[in-house]
Amino acid sequence: MRARHTLVPLLATVLLGAACADQSSPPPSDRGESAATATTLTVYSGRDEEFIGALFERFEGDSGHTLEVRYGDSAELAAQILEEGDASPADVFVSQDAGSLGAVAEAGQFTPIDDDILDRVDPRFRSPEGLWVGASGRARVLAYNTDRVTEQELPGSVFDLTDPAWRGKIGFPPTNGSFQAFVAAMIVTDGEDATREFLEGLEANDPVLYEDNSSTVLGIAAEEVDVGLVNHYYLYEVSAEEGDIPVANHFFEAGDPGALVNAAGAGVMATSDDTDVAMQLIDYLTGDEGQTYFAEETFEYPVVPGYEPSVELVPLDQIDSPDVDLSDLGGTLEPALRLLAEVGLV
Repeated sequence: MRARHTLVPLLATVLLGAACADQSSPPPSDRGESAATATTLTVYSGRDEEFIGALFERFEGDSGHTLEVRYGDSAELAAQILEEGDASPADVFVSQDAGSLGAVAEAGQFTPIDDDILDRVDPRFRSPEGLWVGASGRARVLAYNTDRVTEQELPGSVFDLTDPAWRGKIGFPPTNGSFQAFVAAMIVTDGEDATREFLEGLEANDPVLYEDNSSTVLGIAAEEVDVGLVNHYYLYEVSAEEGDIPVANHFFEAGDPGALVNAAGAGVMATSDDTDVAMQLIDYLTGDEGQTYFAEETFEYPVVPGYEPSVELVPLDQIDSPDVDLSDLGGTLEPALRLLAEVGLV
């Protein structure tokens, strides 16, 4: 029987029905008259407080504005925004993946981001229509236990994990937004039928299902599984807390859907009454404070040229990610969630 280390409700199923550069940035006080008056912004954040809470606090201190942050799953929050429609109290939506941002953009609930912000960010990490912008990049990897598996034994393609040889040796967090965005990307690159076949193959291999990426990496280190599908930076996050662990990251071959480089980012709600101040927050996330924070505190890839990660990562230009417009993930997130439910992974 497949082990489940947590039972997380599929909150994102609401979405199935609801959805059916300039490296420097001016200080917030220079970006509009509204900065002179303290404002309270409502932020829906699909990024966990442990990853972004400190940066939000810095923004409050630097700008004088207050953030009322509602944390949750990115897909769940996107569904909530779609349900709320014009009545949504959110001023800014921060997501851990581009798929949820794309779903909100497709619903017409974002206002365009200022050009001076868009122009500083690598084009692949922003909406072509300028409706959302990335704040940090994250690469999908296969983390593995170095005491149990050699890199030479690891598969070149994520599709190879359906081989019976990996039965009982794989772990991943199926309710995590990044995993769901990876499935959405596979639908874009290989089609829904191939994606269903892949998910059915994973299910048949009795995977261990974890609550999140950190738990997956800890499970690998504890030899509960040999390998796990996660984002690259969780290895460094867990190591910073636990010390040296026998885990390393493996990158899939060029163009493989398992080599997706996604973006965490944000958009300003079209219904916001404080668009200028909301734009200041976006400016902060993509400016010097934000990019330095993501590089040094979360071990992610900065999305603005000129900033470097604080740990030795495989350079982005050496990761041959599949040819996917991240904006397209919004249109395939719903079928991705449906497939995950239908094959019994969530």
